[in-house]
Amino acid sequence: MTETKGITSDYYMPTQTKKTGDSNLGKDDFLKILITQLQNQDPTSPMDDKEFISQMAQFSSLEQMQNIATSMNNLTAMTQQSQLIQFNSFIGKNVTWHEASDTVGEDGKPIVNSGTEKVMSVKYDGSEAKFVLESGKIISASNISEVLDTTSSNSTNSLVEASMLIGKKISYKDAEGNDISDIVNSVTKKDGKVQYLLSNGASVTGDQFTSISG
Repeated sequence: MTETKGITSDYYMPTQTKKTGDSNLGKDDFLKILITQLQNQDPTSPMDDKEFISQMAQFSSLEQMQNIATSMNNLTAMTQQSQLIQFNSFIGKNVTWHEASDTVGEDGKPIVNSGTEKVMSVKYDGSEAKFVLESGKIISASNISEVLDTTSSNSTNSLVEASMLIGKKISYKDAEGNDISDIVNSVTKKDGKVQYLLSNGASVTGDQFTSISG
């Protein structure tokens, strides 16, 4: 591993975020509050129609926003699975990486560590793809500055692209949520969706993958 003093705007020190409790009011909570309010209202002075309509409109708006959030989360999950399959082409390749360290150089700037290593596996940590190197070091896509010995080319054929996983070890979750690892024996396409046939006889889809390794 080499050390290069100085840092450019291309590398950033990791930041720490403070976790806080969930203070969001869900649609179920909102509905419970509204029902409780209606049950406990003064019979001699019931809720005004306009006020009730206003609160129902707020509930409808809240439900729509939560439905949009769910759709966005599903889209994010699909994007992550697609990226995980695409990043599979990095496995077995040597990559050059750079990463800002906590050590400060004489110029007062963080020292940038760099190296060239082989990618052994790719996995998702939260919402970010992580590359596990031969030394055990884990880096992000933003740390990679160059991919070496690249011979593969892009393909618009999803089945051909999926065949790159044959012989690879994948980890996935079954219908019960159990974590299982096995080797991809072959790929096929059924109802327009790529199916991965494993050595244990199981057939899984890309959206079940949690990690891929050589």
